[in-house]
Amino acid sequence: MTKDEANVRINELRDLLERYNREYHELDQPSVPDSEYDARLRELIELEEAHPDLLTPDSPSQRVGGEPLDAFQKVQHAIPMLSLGNAFNEDELRDFDRRVREGTDEDIQYVCELKIDGLAVSLRYENGQFIRGATRGDGTTGEDITKNLKTIKSIPLRISEDETIEVRGEAFMPHRSFLALNEVREQDGVEVFANPRNAAAGSLRQLDPKIAANRNLDIFLYGAGEWEAGEFDTHSERLQYMKQLGLKTNPEWRSCKDIDEVIQYVNEWTEKRSELNYEIDGIVIKVDSLDAQEELGFTAKSPRFATAYKFPAEEKITKLIRIELNVGRTGVVTPTAVLEPVQVAGTTVQRASLHNEDLIREKDIRIGDTVVIKKAGDIIPEVVRVVDEERTGEEEEFFMPEHCPECGTELVRLEEEVALRCMNPNCPAQLREALIHFVSRNAMNIDGLGEKVIAQLFLNDLVHDISDLYKLQKDQLLELDRMGEKSATKLLQAIETSKQNSLEKLLFGLGIRFVGSKAAQVLAQQFETMDRLKEATVEELVAVEDIGEKMAESIRLYFERPQVEELIQELTSLGLNMNYLGRKKAEVVEDSAVSGKTVVVTGKMESFSRNEIKEQLAALGAKVTSSVSAKTDLLVAGEDAGSKYEKAQELGIEIWDEARLKEVLNR
Repeated sequence: MTKDEANVRINELRDLLERYNREYHELDQPSVPDSEYDARLRELIELEEAHPDLLTPDSPSQRVGGEPLDAFQKVQHAIPMLSLGNAFNEDELRDFDRRVREGTDEDIQYVCELKIDGLAVSLRYENGQFIRGATRGDGTTGEDITKNLKTIKSIPLRISEDETIEVRGEAFMPHRSFLALNEVREQDGVEVFANPRNAAAGSLRQLDPKIAANRNLDIFLYGAGEWEAGEFDTHSERLQYMKQLGLKTNPEWRSCKDIDEVIQYVNEWTEKRSELNYEIDGIVIKVDSLDAQEELGFTAKSPRFATAYKFPAEEKITKLIRIELNVGRTGVVTPTAVLEPVQVAGTTVQRASLHNEDLIREKDIRIGDTVVIKKAGDIIPEVVRVVDEERTGEEEEFFMPEHCPECGTELVRLEEEVALRCMNPNCPAQLREALIHFVSRNAMNIDGLGEKVIAQLFLNDLVHDISDLYKLQKDQLLELDRMGEKSATKLLQAIETSKQNSLEKLLFGLGIRFVGSKAAQVLAQQFETMDRLKEATVEELVAVEDIGEKMAESIRLYFERPQVEELIQELTSLGLNMNYLGRKKAEVVEDSAVSGKTVVVTGKMESFSRNEIKEQLAALGAKVTSSVSAKTDLLVAGEDAGSKYEKAQELGIEIWDEARLKEVLNR
């Protein structure tokens, strides 16, 4: 390749990579798999190394990440958050080891850590209190996402010592949270997330922290920025101290005495990564000695003492046989690709969701196509692209139907939705899915009523809506496949027991759009009875904490439907409880010894757990917080109270021991 040809190709690659970078880091909508990005970046680096005079400071090869979004306050990182160089095979790992040993005379050992595929963040603690969290951004300037990070329960708002430190890690979405989130989004007719990484990034970039709070994110901390805590000789010692402080570190890290043990660790987790409940895309290898790290130093964009081994992306080719349609609980019609069976990431894949017609048009997917598939986040089978050169001309274009495949009702596309939806509340498919939801663990929790049993109940014309479950007789159940006397008796007992569930269980089970289990709990506690909730206006609903206008309007519309009124009356006549059975707001004691006081609980108690204490103090009118300050009125201290006890003494705050607490709680 001549220099002029190289210059043309370099500019092409830079434009392409900048677009990929923006899609991935800023828009959270990648258009290509990581393997494609990595291949183009390596091509660019090789060309720039061959023609160093063509290298410019603004090349994607010199960048760490995307620019921060303008929607958040910008944060300057005192110590840059640099990205890592990559290794893609054993030879490149050994080459990294050679460079490390040439750069220092120290006896080198390594620490290997799982490379979590999420959003890199920085957490700053001052005097032990979490005060700011930021994204990596471009490595120098990030985004202030403190409020969203505070919704991640595994991030302590105060660590166990009054240290001033900055720790760095990866916020991520566990697989189960990702599956649940996409299921809800698909039912609501909105675009699903491509993978857990995008879901986590999208959640933490929401302006409304309540959205992030509902996404069930998690975090692992693995490094440090500014650090004013105790000095350590090794990275592994600092990891152990971070854990001691109450910071969540990944338990799978391992000390390795040489590169051979590193490669053994890499090979082990290449095989085992499918067993994890979160996504990893490689292994991070770091020199353990902090002195050696300092001696090795940094390049302009990455540390010389660390590298990231990247797992090869697993994509498989198969044939798309046909496209089936599924109608969900909320009426959303979802196309599903039926595939010739193929092994992907350890399991046999025969079906892959196509999500909606827009995606099918965008990727030009046709029946009979040869397609490339992968598991999004190593979980959900996904059609990546069509292999155009394999087309024979016999492939058929697919068009979504105009009518529901289950009941024949005309399908509609609601405003701002990408999905088609069946609006018939009596659609058999919706009724089946609604029943599956109604009996689920977080709803009415009717043990023994799985999908297969419900399908048989419909097939035998035994149920048509929720109320029919409570009219089933033993002789009807005994006609079902694999249903014996004992199983039928247990199932009827479980159905009968469910009648006594508290109101929030029933509310969630009814499947009101946008009302999840938490919202159902809030509504039940606020209104206490089904009758009061049914009569609530949109204004009254919006006035309830955590209930937004969209949810309020959905609730109001739900209860205005005549068939819903009939269903509630029928369930009442069948003996289902319509009242909230939990602790009511009115039960909070207004004149107790702690009423109106700000209370902190610390140390170990013999008679009850920390949560029990907090619940009982809250019921007595106290505001329970986690950190001691000048605003604290009372400290309840058990054994090993530590720094909070000392700070309370310094501030002259009243302190109770467990015996005094028992007196107040009448225990």
